[in-house]
Amino acid sequence: MSTQNQESNLDSVNTDDILNVAKLSRLGIDETTASNYAKDIDKILGMMKTISNVNTDDLAPLANVHEACQELRADVANADIDRELNQSVAPAVEQGLYLVPQVIE
Repeated sequence: MSTQNQESNLDSVNTDDILNVAKLSRLGIDETTASNYAKDIDKILGMMKTISNVNTDDLAPLANVHEACQELRADVANADIDRELNQSVAPAVEQGLYLVPQVIE
């Protein structure tokens, strides 16, 4: 197989490729489904090829997509919270702790 032929095979996925992977994975996929998967994967590969052609040399990487940082408040105890009032409406409390149903036996 020539290098050019190998490269062209990497740019697309066909129904036979999907059926072969399904067989190796022991998945029951019919030809119609395999054809649909191949078309969808080809679309994704096309989008990836388009994105890879975008020049990003002068762009700095982002920490997140919103280009903003979440401001966090200081983690300090709030003396304004009335524990007795809050626990008065709890279904079960013992020694200042909320009791919850046992989950693990």
